[in-house]
Amino acid sequence: MIYFHYNTTITCMQYVEKENSIILGKRIKELRLKQSESLNAFVMTRGGLTTASWSRLENGKFDAKFSSLVKASAMLNIKIEELLRDLPLDYTLVEE
Repeated sequence: MIYFHYNTTITCMQYVEKENSIILGKRIKELRLKQSESLNAFVMTRGGLTTASWSRLENGKFDAKFSSLVKASAMLNIKIEELLRDLPLDYTLVEE
């Protein structure tokens, strides 16, 4: 399936990845806010990712590598399984 966004063609897989990035970003922000810390204070005291990278991650504008997700989960003191819980990660490739 192909979606059209402005003048750009987006495949179904790209669309799902973007949606997952947004969901993941919201989850990460909620978990950080539960710890009652500002973004800057959180990143400065935990280390691992830069403030800019963390901000992009929270806003769904960061195509996170697995290593970044491992760092994020460690910074939040949670297992990576909890971070990725309920995300639709089963992609199928369709040849056109």
